[in-house]
Amino acid sequence: MTATHYLGLLGGLALFLLGMNMLSQGLTSGLGERLEIILLKLTNHRMKAIGVGILLTALIQSSSAMSVILIGFLNAHIMTLKRAIWIMMGANIGTTITGQMIALDIGAFAPALSFIGVLFYLISQGIKQLIGQVMMALGLLFMGLEMMSQSMLPLQHSSWVIGLFMQLQNPLLCVGMGMLFTALIQSSSASVGILQILAMQQLVSFQQSVYLLLGFDLGTCITGFLASLSGCRNGKRLALFHFLFNLVGAMSFLVLCQCLPLIDMIKNISPLSPNHQIANMHTFYNILTTFIVLLCEPYLMKVIQWIYPSHYKNHGK
Repeated sequence: MTATHYLGLLGGLALFLLGMNMLSQGLTSGLGERLEIILLKLTNHRMKAIGVGILLTALIQSSSAMSVILIGFLNAHIMTLKRAIWIMMGANIGTTITGQMIALDIGAFAPALSFIGVLFYLISQGIKQLIGQVMMALGLLFMGLEMMSQSMLPLQHSSWVIGLFMQLQNPLLCVGMGMLFTALIQSSSASVGILQILAMQQLVSFQQSVYLLLGFDLGTCITGFLASLSGCRNGKRLALFHFLFNLVGAMSFLVLCQCLPLIDMIKNISPLSPNHQIANMHTFYNILTTFIVLLCEPYLMKVIQWIYPSHYKNHGK
């Protein structure tokens, strides 16, 4: 790879992260007080709260942003810990929509989407300006992915890259690598997009991709931990729950993959499309993890209460 390719890779990643940030900020600021009303009125039941988490995170395209919002609500004492936990479960499913959009090749329309979005953003106000910002953000996001894809083409013939991925045959090593990578770039959606590019260029196998995905979801928990450092006890509990949620899911999935042909089952749904394979696995994994965690939620709550005990009776419930 030449310096131009490296610059293109960095520029593409910058565009992708900028698009994600604009999308998240635009929708959360646009919803404003209505977001608080939605979260308070529609989260009085566990399944409803999970559904709200899926929908809102699919819109803002970031489970990390959702965790920061929820920690803010907990710090302001306007939401209970249980409701925040239920929403966080849904957020992990909602964030998988990014991979599905990439698999559908919506990026082919990215330049037109950005252009129309810029026009709306510059000449409109109110809801139309918000729509323009969302379109512009999505366009930047997918143009960034395309830049990264083009910049990574020479890696197909790079001996050191091929050698690196050949070393990543151990599932636990893949999980660790995925966790570190996502913790560094602070976006599991970006990690999944990059992984799909690598898979399309046959630099990484589907089996490796599966274990990297587990690491991505663990790595994204770092955002919540950082947001909770200066917050209340319940904020710290939510950040811990998010990590335990993904840890229990990853461990359970690793065991299931050794006992059942889950990887082959998902791969055979779309055998000729690595993009769809990764997107489908990410969605399936997070749905399965949510189901597993729902079954052991009381035990996780006890662990969280033990690590962050209440100072006063009934505090934090």
